[in-house]
Amino acid sequence: MSRLGQTCLGAAAGLVIDRVVGEPPSDAHPVAEFGKAMGRVEQALWADRRLAGVAYATVGVAIGAIGGRLMKSTATAVAVAAAGRELRRVAMRIGEAVVVGDLPAARAELPTLVGRDPVELDDSGIAAAVIESVAENSVDAVIAPAFWGAVAGAPGAAVYRAINTMDAMVGRRNERYSNFGWAAARLDDVANYIPARIFAALVVALHQAQARQIVDAIRQDAPAHPSPNAGFAEAAVAAALDRQLGGPLSYEGVAEERPFLGAGPRPEPSDIEAAVGLADRVEIAAVGLLVMAWLIDRIVSGG
Repeated sequence: MSRLGQTCLGAAAGLVIDRVVGEPPSDAHPVAEFGKAMGRVEQALWADRRLAGVAYATVGVAIGAIGGRLMKSTATAVAVAAAGRELRRVAMRIGEAVVVGDLPAARAELPTLVGRDPVELDDSGIAAAVIESVAENSVDAVIAPAFWGAVAGAPGAAVYRAINTMDAMVGRRNERYSNFGWAAARLDDVANYIPARIFAALVVALHQAQARQIVDAIRQDAPAHPSPNAGFAEAAVAAALDRQLGGPLSYEGVAEERPFLGAGPRPEPSDIEAAVGLADRVEIAAVGLLVMAWLIDRIVSGG
């Protein structure tokens, strides 16, 4: 069996471990420790210059690579980098609050998933925010860690999680990070480019009766999204659910115009469960593809 076959099987195992066990406690999570370390790196290196941000991102990638090499196991690295179970759990918890009309509880929980201001959101706005987060973060927390684990083993998965974490920390477009966070944000765009399209392709494969509708939504709506990757995932999910996502929103009190994605009606609270179910099936399909790649490799290499 080749190394690629081994890493594909390890990536599949890592997703399964995350599905069964979930994330480690926050006070013992390697990603949380990485975030603390990068907070200290930011304090040491911050300057309102892109070059300072390049140095910050370089340190983060190096830490991720070293951590992945120390872990050695692709399955372990992918399990640590993945967070699909937690993503779906939090989304369902918010969905349950919205369905029963407890909007204050839903708004209080929403910042754990999205950065937009929740105060003015009604039940449909909360549903849209959750569904968009489930779509985008299914790339970040499921497909991308598995993809990079399959491609580059434990270091690949660990470096990906380092890049994604740095983007979450400094990749925002505000006065402090517009220059300093540029390198981390661009790295995250590159790292998610293929995984986002794999996610969209899996949504199409799982909804063959709606395949044309989903492909059309991706082609027409995704390019207008400010993210080169999130638009693919969100447009695919919008069309698969026959709902319209996107539209104007507010971040940190600043209004932002976003394109509409999909041509259906606006989401209802019950659509959150449907989105979570879709994300769950995509993950299962990803595990199946990785195992299939491993089996093919075994056959080709003669066992």
